[in-house]
Amino acid sequence: MMSSTTSASKPVIMDHRFSIAPMLDWTDKHCRYFHRLLSEHAVLYTEMVTTGAIIYGQGDYLAFNEEEHPVVVQLGGSDPKDMAHSAKLCQERGYDAININVGCPSDRVQNGMFGACLMAKPELVAACINAMRAVVDIPVTVKSRIGIDDQDSYQFLVDFVGTIAESGCNQFIVHARKAWLSGLSPKENREIPPLDYERVYQLKKDFPQLDISINGGVKTLQDCLTHLQHVDGVMVGREAYSNPLMLAQIDAAIYNNPRTVPTPHQVVELMLPYIERQMTQGARFWHIARHMLGLFQGVPGARLWRRHLSEIGHLPSSGPQVMLDALKKVPQL
Repeated sequence: MMSSTTSASKPVIMDHRFSIAPMLDWTDKHCRYFHRLLSEHAVLYTEMVTTGAIIYGQGDYLAFNEEEHPVVVQLGGSDPKDMAHSAKLCQERGYDAININVGCPSDRVQNGMFGACLMAKPELVAACINAMRAVVDIPVTVKSRIGIDDQDSYQFLVDFVGTIAESGCNQFIVHARKAWLSGLSPKENREIPPLDYERVYQLKKDFPQLDISINGGVKTLQDCLTHLQHVDGVMVGREAYSNPLMLAQIDAAIYNNPRTVPTPHQVVELMLPYIERQMTQGARFWHIARHMLGLFQGVPGARLWRRHLSEIGHLPSSGPQVMLDALKKVPQL
């Protein structure tokens, strides 16, 4: 497990052997609470939150449950002053680390001058890190691609990482695809540019002092174990969301913690008090239940579980009983 206590001179490197990627509209606090029931050790990430939302927004964009630790907040921004201000607020709220988004290719993100377009401005990213590290003592990390547009040589990636590392950032998560900043949608950018795992492996060889995690196209526990022979950590995105049962294998296989993991039925039972508590605070049932649709992926009755939740769960009157009724459609293993 990672510690949020660090020395000012040398930030700790969190135990990042397995993490769940920040996914907009998906990895909210309800999703993270659910995922934490399946793995004690997986590092959880917030959805990307912009500095503008944190500083000027009306909502509480930094809310999380204490049970989520270790949890990392991902920031979107490029103004060193705003990044430092936001980082300080994140540390005060209790986050274990702060990650800078240098990988998202969407037009909206580019218009805000953050995300993957920042790979072309490593000095600006380094300035943000320096400003952030001056006011926080939790780790500041970077998530990037292997390149952008025609700037996709290995030397470009080496120069980018080298410049950032000089600012004191010692932990990188690298999506092993380049990003096209125009012509492809964010979804296409996750699928069309070819994966180049070897390039990330080589990066670890060339920067052995840095903690390098790999991201992109990871589907199975075996994929994770294979990557961990070459890099320090693996970040899984959509597979962890659509097939959350894979998380039940992580603590034993990757963290050597053979704890008794709750069964899917037990996970549902454990979620019920949380759902009730959140609903009394104004949350809608569907905002929580939607993250659990894939819980029984590959298990008999999974389709009936999904159908019942999907057809009834979104109704304003829905509550925990809907989930109990859906659970009856899945036989105990």
